[in-house]
Amino acid sequence: MTDVKHPVHPSILLIEDNSNDAMLLQHAFRAANCTNPLRVVQTEDEAEQYLSGTEQYSDRKQNPLPILIFLDLGLYQGDGLSLLKWIRQQPEVSRIPVIILTASEQPDDVKRAYALGANSYMVKPIGHDALVRMVKASKRYWLTLNIYPPVAPFPLRF
Repeated sequence: MTDVKHPVHPSILLIEDNSNDAMLLQHAFRAANCTNPLRVVQTEDEAEQYLSGTEQYSDRKQNPLPILIFLDLGLYQGDGLSLLKWIRQQPEVSRIPVIILTASEQPDDVKRAYALGANSYMVKPIGHDALVRMVKASKRYWLTLNIYPPVAPFPLRF
């Protein structure tokens, strides 16, 4: 594999429509010393635009493809499961790991998420400390231990 330049700290995309939950997760990422930029979008349409590099997200230097996606299922404007299905149908982003991070513990939601290609399913923990522990565990596995397949525009091995 040729040596391809990639960001030192590739971004993580959070698809979360609840601004309080997004803010809490941003705080948890800082508390977990996660230096990867956390980009936040709130709707299914916004997520599709970001991942496609269209509309306000057309500048890939400002809006790079993420190394990891956290996706809430209960989006007010859209549906997390239909967005997951869309992601898995897009060649440029289909292999980016998607972690479902939601309040739902419903077995049908879990089954459908995995059937549509989720890489992990986590229920949002209650409390700051629990959220930081979840971020630390996610960081350790997804950003340190896991080896990614090549994804445009660069191979994702760090």
